Amino acid sequence: MNGVPEDLKYYIFDPTGNITALVESEVTIADQPAAAARIMELEPDVEQVGFVTYAEDAAAAEGSVPVSLRMAGGEFCGNATMCAAALFAIRRGLQGGAVPVKVSGATAPIKVLLERQAENTFSAAVSMPPAVSIDELRLADGMLPDSDSLNLPIVWMEGISHVIIEPDSGFFGLKDDPALAETLLRSWCSVLGADCLGMMFLGEGAALRPMIPLVYVPGADTMFWENSCASGSAAAGMYLAAKAGSPVDVTFYEPAGRMRVESDPATGRTVLHGSVRLIL
Repeated sequence: MNGVPEDLKYYIFDPTGNITALVESEVTIADQPAAAARIMELEPDVEQVGFVTYAEDAAAAEGSVPVSLRMAGGEFCGNATMCAAALFAIRRGLQGGAVPVKVSGATAPIKVLLERQAENTFSAAVSMPPAVSIDELRLADGMLPDSDSLNLPIVWMEGISHVIIEPDSGFFGLKDDPALAETLLRSWCSVLGADCLGMMFLGEGAALRPMIPLVYVPGADTMFWENSCASGSAAAGMYLAAKAGSPVDVTFYEPAGRMRVESDPATGRTVLHGSVRLIL
């Protein structure tokens, strides 16, 4: 099949239910979407696939980035970044510490602070890239009947962007109409020219808020109602902080568990707290 190796070497991680496969086999960028499709066919629970490489001698090269991650669609993914850091830590027998990861879609390396909780389980704190901008997605009149609000907040990030949909939006009901939500998300992603686009359905709450993520990756041609979304959680936290004009510390209750975000609009600093477990 194309240039995809017959025997792909990969590991499967569970970062808050957003099941992720990381491939160590060498696969050309052109063949990565096909390799990802093969893995997702073999492993139906996998929602996304990334490809990892390691620095030749990270210990000897002071300041080097020890692990690099490219997602199958070239997008940025916070959960997969945690997984790549955890895989590096497992391979090196580390109990924790800061692991910089070079990730597709992000200009600068992403720092992941790990703490081992069990043999193959880590808690993780990820210093997320700041939003490029927080704007409004302006939609044509009549897009939905009886809609009081046609403009939606959109958080532009490196490698991925997210539309935030709150309960007072006429679009909030899309969470109960998957076919229409997916059609609109695919269309919006194309019109906006986004590397990757998510819809984050953000429920009511203060320090704890329910959230349902839908993410489309055109480069890999995948559309998933994800069990959790790290970049979407970070985007929602950034949006809430910008809306409040002050720092927020909020936990999002997603289909498979909770992700906590601290975001300060004054400094642009956003830290995502999650966990990751090697399952295969």
